[in-house]
Amino acid sequence: MLKFKTWISAARLRTLPLSIAGILIGTGMAVREGFFDLNILIFALLTTLGLQVLSNFANDYGDGIKGTDNEDRIGPMRALQSGIISDKEMKTAMIITSLITLTFAGILIFIAFEKDQVFNVLLFFGLGILAVIAAIKYTVGKTAYGYRGLGDIFVFLFFGLLSAVGSYFLYTHTLNYTIWIMAAIVGLLSTAVLNLNNMRDRESDKKSGKITLVVKLGENKAKKYHFALILISFILSLIYISNDPNYLNWFILIAFIPLLIHLKVVRENKIPKNLDPELKKVALSTVFFALIYLLTGFFY
Repeated sequence: MLKFKTWISAARLRTLPLSIAGILIGTGMAVREGFFDLNILIFALLTTLGLQVLSNFANDYGDGIKGTDNEDRIGPMRALQSGIISDKEMKTAMIITSLITLTFAGILIFIAFEKDQVFNVLLFFGLGILAVIAAIKYTVGKTAYGYRGLGDIFVFLFFGLLSAVGSYFLYTHTLNYTIWIMAAIVGLLSTAVLNLNNMRDRESDKKSGKITLVVKLGENKAKKYHFALILISFILSLIYISNDPNYLNWFILIAFIPLLIHLKVVRENKIPKNLDPELKKVALSTVFFALIYLLTGFFY
């Protein structure tokens, strides 16, 4: 029972809602244009959740074998750190999760495209493989990009642009410039969650040699960067609304109310560990933003 609970903890269920925000955004815009397929939504969500769990396992494994997860870490104890799960077991779990995720991606691609759309099939399957590799390489290996301050770029690209734009294309087989705006918004907000996490862990990461962007920037610049991520996403939301002034779109701004309050907390923060409760606020606000956008789309 203890081992089962440790595996559940390693999957980090609290991170899963944020990972689906991009899918909800892409679906919301597709719905506004008269496209919707429940099967695409289900398997897009399953693929994204698989990638998030894989990323969490990989982070546990990579940080564990590098010694980054130690007594200085502020967040909850990781699986390898606890000693309950071995590095070999975690590596096996990563392989199994990768295969399951790619299976979901394959089914999704089969549902979304006709047999003669070879280019789209190959493109999306290639993107799926790339996403799996990127999820693993965040902390695993000597060239782990999460240790070089590049994690923010990964989150913006994969949990923002690829997730939202890709899911929109799966429904419509077309692209427009407004989906890029909405994808950038959710990408920026998702990056803000990572930045907040790295602000919390700045001291322990610095000691263990994990050079995140926050470690490079320092406390004050990291706070300014955090403000920029959220405020730019708010400005982009206003730009989107100005391009599609349907009154229903104004409801997405409700999600920014807790975020603006959150910025006051970040500005006044002096103790990094006190930022931990803020992670949930930013993550849930991002999901709330995407969910409002999706649901209002059905009433267009």
